[in-house]
Amino acid sequence: MSQSIALNVNVVLRSLVKTVGILFFMFSLSWQLTVLMFIESPLTIVIQKLYNQYHMKLVQEVQDSIAKSNQLAGEIISSIKTVRSFGTEDEESRLFEEKLQETHQLKTKRDLVTAVYLVCLRHVQLAMQLILLYCGQYLIRTGQMSSGSLISFILYQMNLGDYVRTLVHMYSEMIHSVGAAEKVFEYLDRKPSVRTDGKLETETLKGHVEFQNVSFSYPTRPEIQVLKNVSFELKCGEITALVGPSGGGKTTCVSLLERFYEPQSGQILLDGKPIEEYEHKYYHNKLGLVGQEPVLFALSVQGNICYGLQNCPMTAVTAAAQRANAHGFIERMEHGYNTDVGEAGGQLSAGQKQRIAIARALIREPQVLILDEATSSLDVESEHMIQQALSRGTGQTILVIAHRLKTVEQADKIIVIENGTVMEEGNHRQLMEQEGCYFRLVQRVFHNGEEGSTE
Repeated sequence: MSQSIALNVNVVLRSLVKTVGILFFMFSLSWQLTVLMFIESPLTIVIQKLYNQYHMKLVQEVQDSIAKSNQLAGEIISSIKTVRSFGTEDEESRLFEEKLQETHQLKTKRDLVTAVYLVCLRHVQLAMQLILLYCGQYLIRTGQMSSGSLISFILYQMNLGDYVRTLVHMYSEMIHSVGAAEKVFEYLDRKPSVRTDGKLETETLKGHVEFQNVSFSYPTRPEIQVLKNVSFELKCGEITALVGPSGGGKTTCVSLLERFYEPQSGQILLDGKPIEEYEHKYYHNKLGLVGQEPVLFALSVQGNICYGLQNCPMTAVTAAAQRANAHGFIERMEHGYNTDVGEAGGQLSAGQKQRIAIARALIREPQVLILDEATSSLDVESEHMIQQALSRGTGQTILVIAHRLKTVEQADKIIVIENGTVMEEGNHRQLMEQEGCYFRLVQRVFHNGEEGSTE
């Protein structure tokens, strides 16, 4: 759009000045023919308006279609190993071909509309010229106008047509640019659904978290209630484990605590204050999250651990790596902490990525630490060392989502969530004595001969 304005503004101004000047001379030659000529303008404006509306809609559809085909191509290429392992190269190629055909059909439709618009515009102009010639001949016969003045008028009218067409063409280009850039403006003007305008910053934060009657449905599936009046608390200095079947709402609780979404009803409190009142950066510096599949950036190991921190000393990086049991394998790398991990951490194994992600969370010294299957790819020894580093003596509030029985057993409190509802709370011994949901989960573990899963 900026290119269109910069390149064409001089042409538009020049054509506009010439159009006004020619109209003045035409009016001096014959005001009757000049007024008659203005009949063409309403017809041209109507045709132009209809064309612009339909053409802009088609331009947007073309842009969306191109975006969808690019998204499909990126998804296939990034998952090429999965595609190859299932032997679906031909099917994926066919799907991409269908997306390209949709784009081609939309472009053909767009060009056909442009062709019809130009044909209609030319016919209106031709009809106007025929009407002017007939009326000019009548004015000559009645002595109101000389033949020379008619010829001059027609020459002026031809030049006027060129300048008007130039203005229309420039306007069409502007409309095309606006249509192509509308998605960008839409994203720029978009208001986030989760507010980040909180101002609260406290000098000391205990890390006491409370869920109070929280209900939530994802925006894409508003009819399915994922959480139903969920209430529980995470106490300072304690390790709390969330367990339950897949799809029960455990990760949704983490997403709400991280403020990726906002609940439809109920509220989440941190030290007695609603979490939306806290300043955005302050809140997320006090809240550390390590997911099952952590995202690393194409930086060095040190850069990933220090991500988001300014002037982070090397001693703090090393200390965090040691607590995450990552210092050993980092030192064995060719360039140590300066080793590039590759795009999305592609040069590292899943367990190494998890340990670096844990170090990235620990270096911030968060008061609330969330581990969402953060040790699922680690061996038993590494997991045990990390658990020792995250012992109760740190004073942190730790929320663990895990399916390994040994990890869950060591928690101070276990919360069982099933079908979006808190079913049970208590420690391992208490819940086993109740012989409820947790007891059945544990029995299923031993029945299946699985040592590591409570699901």
